[in-house]
Amino acid sequence: MGQTAEEKKYNKWIIVLSVVIPLVVAALFGVNLRKLGYDVEPLGFLPPIYATINGITAILLFWAVAAIKKGNKKLHERLIKVCVCCSVAFLGMYVAYHMTSNSTSYGGEGILRPIYFFILITHIVLSVIIIPFVLITYVRGITGSYERHKKIARITYPMWLYVAVTGVIVYLMISPYYVH
Repeated sequence: MGQTAEEKKYNKWIIVLSVVIPLVVAALFGVNLRKLGYDVEPLGFLPPIYATINGITAILLFWAVAAIKKGNKKLHERLIKVCVCCSVAFLGMYVAYHMTSNSTSYGGEGILRPIYFFILITHIVLSVIIIPFVLITYVRGITGSYERHKKIARITYPMWLYVAVTGVIVYLMISPYYVH
């Protein structure tokens, strides 16, 4: 079965957001307001907050899947909406931190170094790839295309969960190297 007319209404937004979000984040990631001469305080307090939001997102995603498996559609829908809000909040804080603070280099050595970079790179790549998956899955759910929603959710859920969990792991691995 193809897309419903209601789903099609969202296609332009899914495409625009899937392209614009990574481009804007990449562009803003390279902008440091302090280096440009603006008198802004570094937002060094944000990384533990946005890492916590990633952890909360992972827990809520797990809970949302448990809720739908028990047939509780309303709870599932509410939890997913909170997950989307958490992801948007994370993104805003992540960009704000990087626009006001110097980047932190990972200082670990030995076997942890390649492990850290593997986790970081897969986290970053999947955080871009996940955007259209989340949006399509969400739209299929809110438009009542439940069978199609279920099919793509089987792909979206593990990717989104991986991004949320590895966000916490990346923070925990790099946090000893933050300059306060």
